[in-house]
Amino acid sequence: MHTDSREAALGKWKGVWDNLVEGWEAKLAGDTVDAEKRHAAAVELAQLRGFRYLPICDVLQLPTEKFVARLETAKDVHETKALAGTVPTPKITVTKALEDFWPASRDMLIDKSPNQIRLWKNPRKKAVKNFKMVVGDKPLDEINRDDMLDFREWWMERVAGEEGLKPGTANKDFTHLRGVWGKINELKRLGIDIDALLAGLSFAEGEQRTRPPFSSDWIKKRLLDPKALAGLNTEARCVVLVMVNTGARPSEITTLNDTTIDLTSAVPHIKIRPDGRMVKSPRAKREIPLLGVSLEAAKQCPKGFSRYFDKPGLSGTVNAYFSDNGLRETPEHSFYSLRHSFEDRMLAAGIDYRIRKDLMGHRLNGEHYGDGASLDQAATLLKPISF
Repeated sequence: MHTDSREAALGKWKGVWDNLVEGWEAKLAGDTVDAEKRHAAAVELAQLRGFRYLPICDVLQLPTEKFVARLETAKDVHETKALAGTVPTPKITVTKALEDFWPASRDMLIDKSPNQIRLWKNPRKKAVKNFKMVVGDKPLDEINRDDMLDFREWWMERVAGEEGLKPGTANKDFTHLRGVWGKINELKRLGIDIDALLAGLSFAEGEQRTRPPFSSDWIKKRLLDPKALAGLNTEARCVVLVMVNTGARPSEITTLNDTTIDLTSAVPHIKIRPDGRMVKSPRAKREIPLLGVSLEAAKQCPKGFSRYFDKPGLSGTVNAYFSDNGLRETPEHSFYSLRHSFEDRMLAAGIDYRIRKDLMGHRLNGEHYGDGASLDQAATLLKPISF
């Protein structure tokens, strides 16, 4: 009963008893939804009598004196079942496992914004949905190797067939199922060998393609043509232009506000901070000078980009606009290619490794000391490669 006080325990007794009776009645009525309630009531009832609830297979392994002591403590048939461990452990289906996974993973959501939480949840929802469509909503402890091979075969047809999906897309489903099921398996002590169940299912991904950078000529002559971005709404256009000379991630730019866009300092700059959302890594916290077209764009939106703050849609809007207006240098180029272009321009200009990594928000290899380049130093280095 989670208390050392006999009075408090007795005060809680009626609630435990009511839960237990309700559970048994539900069972008699064939209501399997209340299996967890029945099991929880049995656990509390055992605790009330000073014992830890054990399933019957474990109770039977107890030394004789402990086994007898448990059963002698029971006052009626309900207590006997609770202390003997004959209340079945509730079946946890694939759907129920995902429902239980969310509250069990609260620590992973600390500091995430609502949109970041949505993006974190969606691929896990998708993996479960796909599995249920192929195999069904089975209890976790009834999923077998054949089920997993069937699921892999379904993905094989999608990867190798006309859909031509990337192997990595399939592998993400396996990864997320492993994460969800592994967490619940441990939490509920189900004893499932998750590693054996999912072993060897991943597809070989081969060489990973990265987004190519826009060439400097393309940026200057095509993207920065006065009419090129005229059809974009003001905020989307300004985000694109801020990205040109800062290399900041779109999500970092759209969460800027009037406290992180500094236009009054000797060196105008933006500050990437965990302001209402989680940054990608500790190294992502940084300050980047605003120069050229990026400075002019920031002046148009000095309070930030409320239309896209912590919301989806920006990348889709910009990429569709680039496609419709012939602004992709190749079909592989995307809005995000501007970030890679910024990094390549720094490399070509011979800017120091530490400074490049600092400005990109990338992790440094090996130990590092000091604060790195000042804003003034960074601005001086970036000015020759800015548009």
